[in-house]
Amino acid sequence: MPSPTPPLRVALIGCGKVARYHAAAVRSLPGLELVAVCARRAESAETFAREFGVRPFVDVEKMVREAQVDFAIITTPHPQHADPAVAALRGGAHVLIEKPLAASLADCDRILQQARAAGRRVGTISQRRFYPACQRVRRAIDGGKIGRPVLGTAVLLGWRDADYYRCDPWRGSWQHEGGGVLVNQAPHMLDLLLWYFGEIEEVSGYWANVNHPSIEVEDTAVAIVRFRSGALGNLVLSNSQNPALHGRVVVHGSNGASVGVQTDGGAMFVAGRSNILEAPYNHLWLVPGEEQNLEAWRQEDEQQFHAVEPISYFFARQIEDFAQAIRQNRAPAITGDDGRRTVELFTAIYRSMRNRCSVRFPLAEETGRMDFDGRLDAGRKA
Repeated sequence: MPSPTPPLRVALIGCGKVARYHAAAVRSLPGLELVAVCARRAESAETFAREFGVRPFVDVEKMVREAQVDFAIITTPHPQHADPAVAALRGGAHVLIEKPLAASLADCDRILQQARAAGRRVGTISQRRFYPACQRVRRAIDGGKIGRPVLGTAVLLGWRDADYYRCDPWRGSWQHEGGGVLVNQAPHMLDLLLWYFGEIEEVSGYWANVNHPSIEVEDTAVAIVRFRSGALGNLVLSNSQNPALHGRVVVHGSNGASVGVQTDGGAMFVAGRSNILEAPYNHLWLVPGEEQNLEAWRQEDEQQFHAVEPISYFFARQIEDFAQAIRQNRAPAITGDDGRRTVELFTAIYRSMRNRCSVRFPLAEETGRMDFDGRLDAGRKA
């Protein structure tokens, strides 16, 4: 008889609030073993390690080598993704990185270049792609049910209060968070829009801090997108709508049919402080002959949603895919290149605001500037 396949050995880099959901997700999956955690502070790593029965480290390459790590999940603050990712890849591990892939294109490119050099896989967490309601939209597009996607909207209206920005010292600053709603909350919506519509040709956008004077970063952004296919898109994103939470992506097709998904609703989710209260569902479905399916789909999705712990469950679906990609030597469902496209989109909005003009794609990292793609200078001028 062939010997059983040994489990893939998984480590976490970063041990903040969201890391616990990833730890639970890894431990729920057969064929994976959580073996180590790495943090900048030894005390933090040791506390987390005792809780989950793993080995603590403060050096990424040492952890990968000594704990024989197959892949690492990175959950550090956004501007701190690149250094541990590069170190883990250099040590021989694959890496799966919490959204966004990084806070800047320069950091994205460092990660991807190291992955190519090391022959390792990189993935970006975007677990909403695994929501049944989001997958129905993609299947409708792939099946030609709406013709060609010609117009898309992504709307995220929510609220972040002062307690939210005080709960972690890195929140609300350009240096430590990398940005506001564009960098932290919107990447899921941006990823879905890119998944449905493909490559971008041009972006024009603005951002502002509307009603959060105690923080540096933007709480609101809008943009118009022209895709290479000729389709158009519109983004309206805000952390300034109290107490709303309303996250929706809609795809309108060339045959007049439209499909949409509400990915987020109810109270705002904050890792470690609150849960997702409403199941994602298809709020719009105008495919001829299928309009009557909405209620049945919603009941089906709600039953699944309430039967599991949804945050860890959908993390587990993506982690499971990433593990299979490693075993099968294939690309994961959401690649590092996909993650860079999301960063490219929000970077274009920052640059469009800075330069007061539309921005054409593809974007390259900027050299010789110290304004972080226009975020720092524009923030002082806004």
